[in-house]
Amino acid sequence: MVELSITRRVRRTPFTDRVEAAGVKAYTVYNHMLLPAVFNSVEDDYHHLKSAVQIWDVSCERQVEIRGPDAARLVQMLTPRDLRGLTVGRCFYTPMVDETGGMLNDPVTLKLAEDRFWVSIADSDLLYWAKGLAYGLNMTVDVIEPDVSPLAVQGPKADTLAARVFGEDITSIGFFRFREIEFAGHTHVVARSGYSKQGGYEIYCTDTAAGEPLWDALMEAGKDLDVRAGGPNYIERTEGGLLSYGSDITRENTPHECGLGKFCDTVTAIGCIGRDALLRVAQEGPVRQIRSVEIGEDRVPVCRQEWPVTMGGKKVGQVTSAAWSPDFGTNVGLAMIRERAWDPGTELIVHCPDKPRPLLVREGSFI
Repeated sequence: MVELSITRRVRRTPFTDRVEAAGVKAYTVYNHMLLPAVFNSVEDDYHHLKSAVQIWDVSCERQVEIRGPDAARLVQMLTPRDLRGLTVGRCFYTPMVDETGGMLNDPVTLKLAEDRFWVSIADSDLLYWAKGLAYGLNMTVDVIEPDVSPLAVQGPKADTLAARVFGEDITSIGFFRFREIEFAGHTHVVARSGYSKQGGYEIYCTDTAAGEPLWDALMEAGKDLDVRAGGPNYIERTEGGLLSYGSDITRENTPHECGLGKFCDTVTAIGCIGRDALLRVAQEGPVRQIRSVEIGEDRVPVCRQEWPVTMGGKKVGQVTSAAWSPDFGTNVGLAMIRERAWDPGTELIVHCPDKPRPLLVREGSFI
């Protein structure tokens, strides 16, 4: 087995000691930080996530805080989504692009005040892009990484657990909305969001010192709910069609290719740095796009690199994520497919490392 060497260059989190005490078996590195990937096993963690409740250390979802008189202008420069509807207390999923319309990140943006935003980023150094724009354009704005570490509560019993710790009123938070709450002498931000289709919350812990007391309170309150430590589950997120930046989408892709065109208001998002490039894409349409796919035969191996997809012997795309789904009894996957082959029901061939297999393009995700 190949091991990942962890040095001081890979940052620990406010919850790492608790994660290790919970028996973490595998990490990945995300935004230069540790992200727990496996506790019991990928499949056991998957079944538990769908039946109970888990606490996830997702501190790696770093915040880019943008504040000051030009904050709203700078955030709008980053994304083709029109942010005029983003009011205080709401979260927007915001594809972020460069001047060519290429995806730089696909974060959730929270508006804390008229002049203060948190951009909760996926795995890329968006902080430096935002700082460069602010400095280069001489904008009156601060761009920093604050001491904020998200902790997710995910699973069908998430509401019950959150209510026990934060009070029944917490369950009234609407989807992609957030609220400030007081807990153990600290003010945190709690949002109804998360990187799973099972539902739950993300608690933006606003002080490293408050991390372990918060973890302990959730674990204690959830004992009879079978609460466990967990993390984003590869099988569950692939079933749900949840994209992974750097795996399923990169800077080589536009939001329209990633199926995110509905979040692009290229006509009204005036100020977006990639607006002109995306206007052309919106008018002409993408030539390739992400699709959920079903891969036949026995279990696929681990998808560590792109697998070519062919039709009639010619390449028409590549699988970027794939896993055996115990609940659906088949291999689920995500693939970037060319236009001539992306219609639902199209039968293709994917060239896995062990052998070629049949691939079926789906209408939508499995869940």
